[in-house]
Amino acid sequence: MIAHDPNLVIRLAETEEDVRAAQRLRYRVFVEELGGDGPLVDHDAQLEADIHDGDYDHLMLIDARRDAAALDHVVGVYRLMPEDRARDCGFYCAGEYDLTPLTSSGRRLLELGRSCLHPSYRGGSAMYLLWRALAGYIQERGIEVLFGVASFHGTDVDALAAPLSLLHHRHLAPQDLRVRALPEAYAAMDRLGESEIDRREAMAAIPALIKAYLRLGGYVGEGAFVDQPFNTTDVCLILDIARMDPKSRALYTGVV
Repeated sequence: MIAHDPNLVIRLAETEEDVRAAQRLRYRVFVEELGGDGPLVDHDAQLEADIHDGDYDHLMLIDARRDAAALDHVVGVYRLMPEDRARDCGFYCAGEYDLTPLTSSGRRLLELGRSCLHPSYRGGSAMYLLWRALAGYIQERGIEVLFGVASFHGTDVDALAAPLSLLHHRHLAPQDLRVRALPEAYAAMDRLGESEIDRREAMAAIPALIKAYLRLGGYVGEGAFVDQPFNTTDVCLILDIARMDPKSRALYTGVV
């Protein structure tokens, strides 16, 4: 049982200032820590923003002990787009992957993105708290399939050959969920044969967020998307709640 910290509060962003605080944390992680960039990144204000932010829900983990006036109080974020809203503004992932297998499935979708934690809150209960809050969001909307891009640092796909190949050989999505990276930045993930992979080393090279979704029964789409401006190699994670084992489903969604 994880102890509750009364100083940690989770809620959706309600104001423009809330969104700016989420963007400040994203700047710290995606720009300062991982070296990303983009046309709407504001280096002077230290905000990682894009044109999609106004359309999304922003789930925020707040530490009440930190300085809200300095936008330093948000220590974890998720950016969320339910399918009904995406009919008007589209999914961010559609800029990297052909989402037709998902969007034509008739199932209720939720796109997850821009997930990050302040470095001081990693390895503890923060991600669990975000997931539990996300579970409530999922239940309220009857979500059936979650998806979103997750990133490896850097754009040298040959340096990432082992982890990408492991994902392809062991965790490729079933055909009915198998989205595919768009051709303009497509990189094949099966760069090594399965017998050539040192599984322990390959798993060690996979980012913690991706591994967490794999443990829940998540899959990856076909091909990686090499995002040169953001200095990342992206994979599309897909989590079908109906295919999760009961224990994982209860942990993530609160429903057995």
